[in-house]
Amino acid sequence: MMNKATSLILVFLFFITGAKAQPEKMDYGNNPKAGHYANVNGIRLYYETYGSGEPLVMLHGNGGSINAFRNQIPFFEKHYQVIAIDSRLQGKSGGSPDTISYRLMVSDFNALLNQLHVDSAYVLGWSDGGIDGLLLAIEHPDKVKKLAISGANTVPDSTAVPYRDIVAMRNFVEHDKTATPTAIALNKMMLYQPHISDESLHTIQCSTLVMAGDHDIIKPCHTIGIFKAIPKAELCIFPHSNHGVCIQHPKQFNETVERFFRK
Repeated sequence: MMNKATSLILVFLFFITGAKAQPEKMDYGNNPKAGHYANVNGIRLYYETYGSGEPLVMLHGNGGSINAFRNQIPFFEKHYQVIAIDSRLQGKSGGSPDTISYRLMVSDFNALLNQLHVDSAYVLGWSDGGIDGLLLAIEHPDKVKKLAISGANTVPDSTAVPYRDIVAMRNFVEHDKTATPTAIALNKMMLYQPHISDESLHTIQCSTLVMAGDHDIIKPCHTIGIFKAIPKAELCIFPHSNHGVCIQHPKQFNETVERFFRK
């Protein structure tokens, strides 16, 4: 862990950017052999399980699905029981556009883990899934053994996200007449949520890996702020990488997360 009592050291990890192709094509997010539904908080929550061992929960980004982790599941299922979840109103999970929030999604995940009798799990969250991971560690600390997040933000303003992107989301919500109610609801959530204080981040008890790309949509100063606010945090900024580093450079991403989990 980096010593935040002294000085903040940014370590840029330089890797070869080539990634091996998947050995077999799997329709992650639409795999009947691995797919399950759980009734939680009045909706049907879809999830898929792979592998065996200690549980590892994977939480995708806004508007995505389990398929976002198509480059992570084959790697991690060799060492863990992967529990990849479609967040409410996304993928194959149910929900209403009238009721959607990060905290409600976190309540869904906690209820699912209770149903699966999972007392504690490793958690990997990307983008909105990283926000969910932070909230899960804050509100249900017993459920998170270690947390790895990438491209997460704790406030919905221009201290975290470039103003031009906020304007683009606002224009989409207010003026796109072809947008579905689900798309509008998910974008509204990003416009007005989350609101996670540094004080709340400071209560996170588990070891946490805070990641981002050096060209991430999340501003570097915001990612560093999250890192500094969590007591047992480590920081990794991937070079030559954008918001989707887990897709862009899966080998480097997976190996970095695995090293952290295995410490």
